[in-house]
Amino acid sequence: MRPVPLTPDTHSIYSRRIGIPADAAARWVAIALGAAIPISTALDNILLLLLLLCGALGYGFNLLRIVQVNPVARAGWILGGLFALGVGYGAAPLNEAMGMFGKYADLLLLPFFMRAMRNPDTRSAAVNAFLGAMLATLLLSTLVGLGLLKPASWMWGGVDNPAIFRSSITQNLFMAYAVLLALLRAQQAGRYKWLWLSGAALGAVNILFLVKGRTGYVVLFLLSGYWVWVSWSAWLARHGHRASRWHAGGIIVLCLVAIAAVYQFSPRFHQRVTEVVDEYRAWDPGVPSQTSTGQRLEFYYHSLRLAGTHWLLGAGTGGFARTYAEAVRGSDIPPTHNPHNEYLHFAVQWGIPGLALLLYLFYCQWRLAPRLATATETHLARGLVLAVAAGCLFNSLLMDHAEGLFYAWMSGALYAGLRERAA
Repeated sequence: MRPVPLTPDTHSIYSRRIGIPADAAARWVAIALGAAIPISTALDNILLLLLLLCGALGYGFNLLRIVQVNPVARAGWILGGLFALGVGYGAAPLNEAMGMFGKYADLLLLPFFMRAMRNPDTRSAAVNAFLGAMLATLLLSTLVGLGLLKPASWMWGGVDNPAIFRSSITQNLFMAYAVLLALLRAQQAGRYKWLWLSGAALGAVNILFLVKGRTGYVVLFLLSGYWVWVSWSAWLARHGHRASRWHAGGIIVLCLVAIAAVYQFSPRFHQRVTEVVDEYRAWDPGVPSQTSTGQRLEFYYHSLRLAGTHWLLGAGTGGFARTYAEAVRGSDIPPTHNPHNEYLHFAVQWGIPGLALLLYLFYCQWRLAPRLATATETHLARGLVLAVAAGCLFNSLLMDHAEGLFYAWMSGALYAGLRERAA
């Protein structure tokens, strides 16, 4: 029997009965992901499968068009192509290589997210869903940290470290970004401005005074400094002036004063900073360390040497653990599968090309941010780059499920509104 040709009529019937409903469902799934990512790995995995199914039924090959015209999606797919290529030549067995490829595969979902959240109302609802999840996290974390709520068995931490749904590192990273979101919303909120400012203040207090996680400290100060710079530049522009290097220097001094004040008045922040300084002084290269900072320095030291050895193409996807184990074999240094630095992780696995493509992705996002739909989305996009780029200094951030998925999802939400250059 000869196949029925795809005529305009049959295509129209498919669109009405399957394509359009699937496309609409994808938008709702993308919104739900905003609430699921900070809360549940199982739920966000289910939603990802639904998004892939809806995307395949609803818009199919339109994804290739998105990759073609959107530089951020294209950069993400090129990087994903390098991950796939590394599966074939690496030192790791196929199952380990595919497992590592899966950890970074979120970047290949960029066009799915962009297509699903191309509508401004969908993007706004998705960001609100994320803020709602972070508000629930903030309330529960504050109550537990103050001893007003007994920690439950399903919570990540306890009274001394009230991380709720995710680890303290993940929660603090998400909370710092939520603080930036609240500060940007406050600038447009009118009479409800105080609500957004109060939420931002409570989020900052939660990071600095209640929850452990030094990455969150760095990201919070970095994003707060960026917001101060943006706000100051806007105020100068309204009065006919331009920001200069002197203004930038003043903001840096202001941030340093703020850090000194928090160091003085926050016992948790004071203790964590002092620990880093003491552990750094006690670290000796080649001598196994039992401290968090010392172990990270060991990872950096040996990973940097491996990156120099495998500078051309790297050890391949998933090849870090075996390569590192071989490098420390015969010594007292324990092996690791995670160097806690994404730049070194990329350099060891994919050499200079991998590291260059990661930096190029960040560069694309920063450079194209002014072409997003609104000024708020521009600042959120640049804040996302700052948060992730800083977090990658101390963690293999994109390899971690929640952080890597959040980066891809938020990038898709923001850069779905990328305007043409002529506009």
